[in-house]
Amino acid sequence: MTALTLSLLLQISAVSADGHHYAKAYETMVSTGQPLVVLVGAEWCPACQRMKNSIIPQVKREGGLDKVAYCYVNTDADRSLAGKLMQGGSIPQLILYRKTTTGWTRQQLIGAHGAEETQHFIHRAGVETAPKLSSR
Repeated sequence: MTALTLSLLLQISAVSADGHHYAKAYETMVSTGQPLVVLVGAEWCPACQRMKNSIIPQVKREGGLDKVAYCYVNTDADRSLAGKLMQGGSIPQLILYRKTTTGWTRQQLIGAHGAEETQHFIHRAGVETAPKLSSR
């Protein structure tokens, strides 16, 4: 099922409002084997905006996104792509696809979470990241 979803997503070219291109991130995942991390949210959702504008940038500053392809998908701007990526209707959803010896796997984190928990999710999914965020 995950392979089918990924092949369908390859055919979709979408650009998010903040300039992170889904198609480019997907291409990076396919060509390099890097995991793909997608934040799905909406402009009207306070938790989504917190993840997009505060948490993800903090994780990025600490090196937590260095070894992944990252993008943001707005559920209102691209309902079709968001619908294919999401499982369930709650947002925000942080979705991670990564290649394993048995194929592609999909994991998700639903709701707003802090930077340390977000980075731990990416690390726990098998992506080597900085072990711990610095205190701020």
